[in-house]
Amino acid sequence: MRGTSHPGTRRSGKALALLPLAAAGAWIAWSHLGLNRAGPLPPALPGRRSSLRTRAGRVNLYASDAQGGRPLLLIHSINAAANAYEVKPLYEHYRNSRPVYALELPGFGFSERADRIYTPRLMTDAILDAAAEIAGRHGGAGLDAIALSLPCAYLAGAALERPDLFASLGLISPTGFDARLSGRGPKDANRGNPLARGLAAFPLWGRPLFDALVSGPSMRFFLEKTWGSRDIDEGLFAYDQLSAHQPGAEHAPFSFLSGYLFPDDTTRVYEALRLPVFMVHGARGDFVDYRYVGEVAGRPNWTILRLPTGAFPHFEDRAAVTGAYDAFLAAHRPQRDQPAASIR
Repeated sequence: MRGTSHPGTRRSGKALALLPLAAAGAWIAWSHLGLNRAGPLPPALPGRRSSLRTRAGRVNLYASDAQGGRPLLLIHSINAAANAYEVKPLYEHYRNSRPVYALELPGFGFSERADRIYTPRLMTDAILDAAAEIAGRHGGAGLDAIALSLPCAYLAGAALERPDLFASLGLISPTGFDARLSGRGPKDANRGNPLARGLAAFPLWGRPLFDALVSGPSMRFFLEKTWGSRDIDEGLFAYDQLSAHQPGAEHAPFSFLSGYLFPDDTTRVYEALRLPVFMVHGARGDFVDYRYVGEVAGRPNWTILRLPTGAFPHFEDRAAVTGAYDAFLAAHRPQRDQPAASIR
């Protein structure tokens, strides 16, 4: 008869409609039972590891300081699985010629992964306290520092607050020169959305949502967008998988996903820098919008390099990055030895 359906067909249709719900429930159960957690996290870098107590909580600092010279501080990016492995090519290159340190920001790697809201202010405080500790270990002189992506803004803000701690700044693929994330907002303002964080961090589905985000296929997808290529660094991918499945790994990324870690004053901060600044970025992938770099390009304290790479050029062409950076340091050596006055 027209207009009717067989009871078995209706039951099959209802069962099919429930499949996504059943799959979601199974994933939530799997995640909460901890069946997909990684084992112990090995060190990302060689050298010594120390735990520093800072205003931002306990943070992890790698050190390879057997060599003399001006210390270099390296700072990883911010993403769902960030850690110090992201600076490994630079750390390994410079550890044979100068003291090198790598900071893991609050919420990442071996640093404290507390359940709290993470903000640019928190990250800047961690950088300032780590820089002060490193400077103290080396006679109090200012150090060179390099950050990746979003923490470039935190490093720039730290240098404005305490220019005496820094001799120069290195910015690799810095956030804040694009149409979406540039800004001239007030100091310490961020783009956090309480509702978005509340939804992402809801206890029932928060960790399962994060586990889906850092699953193997998802992480590979995002790394390929960063590289602008399928030829990603497999060592970084493997370590990210371990780091992102540690207890508490979801807390800082929830603040990242809900906007709390994005400052609203990046344009103003970059323009205010008077220290020598080395900037390098790629031309491939999803992070190539530098339409506002003209605001600082041409200034005598800024050196800007564009390479035919993705957003992690130090992995793809370490020689080009380190060669240009060394030339930059040599060119600014007289200025770097002069005391800098605070402008903020």
